[in-house]
Amino acid sequence: MTPDEVAGRLRSGMTIGIGGWGSRRKPMALVRALLRSDVTDLTVISYGGPDVGLLAAAGKIRKLVAAFATLDSIPLEPHFRAARQRGDFELTELDESMFMWGLTAATHRLPFLPVRAGLGSDVMRVNPELRTVTSPYPDGEELVAVPALRMDVALVHLNRADARGNGQYLGPDPYFDDLFCDAATEAYVSCERIVPSTEFAGAEAPQTLLVGRQSVTGVVETPNGAHFTSCVPDYGRDEPFQAAYAKAAADPDAWREFTARFLSGDEDTYQAAVAAFAEEGA
Repeated sequence: MTPDEVAGRLRSGMTIGIGGWGSRRKPMALVRALLRSDVTDLTVISYGGPDVGLLAAAGKIRKLVAAFATLDSIPLEPHFRAARQRGDFELTELDESMFMWGLTAATHRLPFLPVRAGLGSDVMRVNPELRTVTSPYPDGEELVAVPALRMDVALVHLNRADARGNGQYLGPDPYFDDLFCDAATEAYVSCERIVPSTEFAGAEAPQTLLVGRQSVTGVVETPNGAHFTSCVPDYGRDEPFQAAYAKAAADPDAWREFTARFLSGDEDTYQAAVAAFAEEGA
């Protein structure tokens, strides 16, 4: 598949989960394809980074479910901050652990999972729709009933995958991409390289084979497809480009120029513009 073919399967009003973490291993080529589409009015579920920022800047988000929205080296995602200050979309903010258990509940097709995370914190105040349950056992403990984070579609990016949808990460952290795929009705995996399945039996540990084909609807080979987020060990975060992104986000005229240069064409055009940007800074 191509990124635009994946975007062509999405519809306005869907709930879309986006894997990765902050500005790390985000499926940015798929997000850019989504930006080029007419799809809007989305509920987005994400450990947010520039995926959330770009979709917010384009006005495609109706509701965001997130534990944070950050660029890591820049603490707060600038487009997310501006959109929230304008009140552009509804936000459900969860503790990182609550978010993970919400994904886990969805994976197991449970309505919720009881957890201690969030009790005694403001997350219960800012999310009045959250409910608690009481243990039916002698301890009688009160717990937060974290609702399942079910989604129509999940988008994730991995270092490599085979053509059938098995996906492997080679960096230090799996994040929760497997849970995103299992929690979704359809899941699309972009990857740096599509490889023969036999390559998975190499030196990497078995647990690096993170995503199973039974959860995957389609696979897209997108070299540099996580740019400008990191995809270790293939490449780190493009800090000069991220800094330019954040600087442009602070000024409407600069953002129009940034959009015209980097986001007005297809993925090949984007990658060519990024290469030219890197040469200018060399």
